[in-house]
Parts: sequence; C-alpha cells; structure tokens
Amino acid sequence: MRRIFLVVLVLLAFAGFAMAQLTQPTTDVLGAHLNYGRGCTACHSPHSGTAGNGQRSSAGSGSTMLWGEDVSSLYGKTITTDGGKYVEVLPTSMSADTPDVSGMLTCLGCHDGNMAPAAMMKNKVYENLPSTYGNRNSIPTLMASNGAGSYMSDHPMGLNATVDCGGTSGWDCTEANGIISMRGSASSRFITSYGFFVKPGVYNNKAVVVCTTCHEPHSMNVVTIGHSSNSGLPPGTYTTMFFLRAPYNPNDTNPMSNQTAQFCRQCHADKSNEMNGSTAGTVF
Repeated sequence: MRRIFLVVLVLLAFAGFAMAQLTQPTTDVLGAHLNYGRGCTACHSPHSGTAGNGQRSSAGSGSTMLWGEDVSSLYGKTITTDGGKYVEVLPTSMSADTPDVSGMLTCLGCHDGNMAPAAMMKNKVYENLPSTYGNRNSIPTLMASNGAGSYMSDHPMGLNATVDCGGTSGWDCTEANGIISMRGSASSRFITSYGFFVKPGVYNNKAVVVCTTCHEPHSMNVVTIGHSSNSGLPPGTYTTMFFLRAPYNPNDTNPMSNQTAQFCRQCHADKSNEMNGSTAGTVF
C-alpha cells in the first residue's frame, strides 16, 4: 500500500508541475503585433505589396512573405552590434536569397529607431510590460533610437554572427550545413531538461543569428510544446514574453526559477549547468 501511495504521489507531483506551466492567455497571442487593430496587415499585404497596404510602391515589396511594409530605406545599411565586434551590411533587395531578409530586414523595418521612417514604430507599444522593462512610451525594443546605426549595445546578429559547436563556449553538438544537432553528452541532457527552440538562419552552410533566431513574431506570450517538440519538458502551453521562442518568464514568482537563464543557455553553453558539473534542471 505504501509503495502504491508513493507512486500516486509522484504522478500527482509530475502532473502538478505540468499543469503549473499551462497558461490560458486572456489576450490575443499576437499581442503587440496586433499593431493597434491592424493585425496581420500591419506587416503583410495579400495584394500588391506596399501599394496594397496604402503606402507608396517600393521595389521588391511583396516578393518575400507578402511583405507589405516599405523597408527600402534600410537597403545596404551597415549596422554594428556587440560593441563593434560584428558588422552586418543589410541586403539591397527583398529578393536577396539570404536569411537576413526575412530574419532581420523585415523586423528592422518597424523596430529600427530612425532608418526606416516609412514603416517604423513611433516609440509606442501596446503590450503589458513589467515595470522594470520600460513603459509604453519608452520601449527597449526600439533599436538604433539613439542615432543611425547605433546597435552597439545589441546582441550580435547578422551573417557574421555564427552559432558554433565546441570550443570554450559552444555545446558538444554537431553542425552540418548550418543545422545544429544537440546530441552530445551535455547538450542532450540540456535538451531533456529544457530544449532547443532557437532557429538560426543558414548562410554559407553556417548557423547564424538573426532576429528570428530568438523571436517568433506571431506569438507574443505563449509557447506550445508538443510530443514531437525538440524538448524534454512536459507537453503543454508555457508562458513566454517578448515573442521569444521558448519558455521565458521573468515575472515568475519563484525566486529559484532559472527558465530565463535556460533560454540564453541554448547558445551560451559555457553558462549552462550541464557544462559546469551541476545536475540542476529547469526550474519554473
């Protein structure tokens, strides 16, 4: 009887863990990307590119993802990130066959602070932010707002910002044609504990960091983990923030929660528990 009781207790605890991660958002999953009611058409145009979205027609608009915002003022611009360590020259056309078209150029059309005036945000946001993350009239996601090309304090991104296996900071993973496989001893344990949700771009057969590596622009506040997901977390709907692709909740009331750190450790293996001899898993 005691053994049966313990088994039931363990199962209930596991179920409680899983249920604790389930969320029932009361806001639309597009969140801030509802763009004050414009919704999908704020970015995409089903007909005629930018002209179909009420803007002047721009070359190449609509050719990628039915993009309906004018990003032509960003063509060929040079941006420098991470204190000058990474230099990215943006594509000169929406038709360029590189991951920084759909992974950067489209995002910066709105999120750049001054180089894409036809499409950019006007320093307003329509999502709820933690008090420590800014407010609706001064938002941290308006990039380069301090001057043209001032991305110096931003995370490395671009065709030169590679995600590497091995070395002093990479996972014991393998990479083939830009696709990363987390099958090493430590990396596979991390997959079981958290997962690998990031989506690097592929350029010259190398995995590279673009905006959409970390962000999924179509779901602001929830991440769904299914049985086929590349994660060992129990299937369910998990809280996230800022359109991030994985469980990430700095508002978690558990002071021991490490889920936000786990998100970063997907690429920064040297900061992980697995690569530093700790058996700690993901804590929500």
